[in-house]
Amino acid sequence: MSVWEQLVGQDAAIEVLAEAALAARRIVDGQRSGAEADTDDARSMTHAWLITGPPGSGRSVAALAFAAALQCTGPTPGCGECPGCRTTMGRTNGDVHSVSTEATQIRIEEARDIVGRAQVAPSQGRWRVILVEDADRMTERTSNVLLKAVEEPPARTVWLLCAPSPEDMITTIRSRCRHLALRIPSVQAVADLLVRRDGVDPAVAVEAARSAQSHIGLARALARDPQMRQRRREIITAPITVRSVGEAVMAAADLLETAKTQAEAQTEERNARERAELLRQLGMEEGERPSAHSRAQLHQLEEEQKRRAKRAIHDVLDRALVDLLAIYRDVLMLQLGTGADLVNEDIAVTIGDIARASTTVQTLERVEAIEEARRRLAANVAPALALEAMAIALRPQV
Repeated sequence: MSVWEQLVGQDAAIEVLAEAALAARRIVDGQRSGAEADTDDARSMTHAWLITGPPGSGRSVAALAFAAALQCTGPTPGCGECPGCRTTMGRTNGDVHSVSTEATQIRIEEARDIVGRAQVAPSQGRWRVILVEDADRMTERTSNVLLKAVEEPPARTVWLLCAPSPEDMITTIRSRCRHLALRIPSVQAVADLLVRRDGVDPAVAVEAARSAQSHIGLARALARDPQMRQRRREIITAPITVRSVGEAVMAAADLLETAKTQAEAQTEERNARERAELLRQLGMEEGERPSAHSRAQLHQLEEEQKRRAKRAIHDVLDRALVDLLAIYRDVLMLQLGTGADLVNEDIAVTIGDIARASTTVQTLERVEAIEEARRRLAANVAPALALEAMAIALRPQV
């Protein structure tokens, strides 16, 4: 199976990446024979790429597939069958270094390590590929560490940076990359993938894809877990039912508590496993008094786990607010009489009630309140305060 089949609804992007991978192969073969790269190939295949798209569009999947095509030794780049493709897609290729973070930011020490790896020539493959999946999580200071390496990399090093939008990267980095924008795949395309790849019932697949707003990973999780679908519905419908300031405060508290519970469920088992592994490496038993060196190691692990927990809570909250935005999108579609399909068909009655009881101006004000909450959360405002202000703004207005 070709590596490009992992991408859903991204035909234009696949065409660009496949052409670049073919040009990259000709460039390497030309270097090996002593010939200079063709001008068109040099334009098609650049040393730095910025791949953007909304959550769930497949930014990381596209970058990994492109990395596999660059390392491919099969007849057509991206064949999916050769060792270069298989090891890259399995994330075991020594010449492809993938960077992601489960904290809120990529630290400057990590950026320096990335730069060091980028200077090493490929050991077996055709290219040294540096894939940064969360490039938008670098501060300006951290991004500046990468600037020189991205601007003037070694001849066979390729940078693949992934971010939601070009504006999430500093101008100096953005200007040195070739930009490739991914689009949101259609609901039917995501549903077809779930049916084909995961054996999901077609009706459930369509419902999950629509509820996830074509976010492939979330759609798969929703399709496989009915309880998750119910929990999601409870989370996003609570804020739209508030009638008073007191109810708004309680709804915000419930949303935050639910997010914390979900985040803990996602990280608890892994945290325990990491602690047990570290104790084993230190030659310690649980409950044993640690030495100064062991205490420092344990403290470092705890701090890393705290950063991961903070990121997990933020991600759960942001996803809930995106789902909440979809409700008011549906409300606005009804108010405008567009005839567009509802994202949240299972609560169509509630959406109809809100549409009749409010105006388009009020709906847009509520949308802005949710977006403001997302901005505040991204700026590290206390989640309780951001959610309370949002919930209060969602109350019915005279």
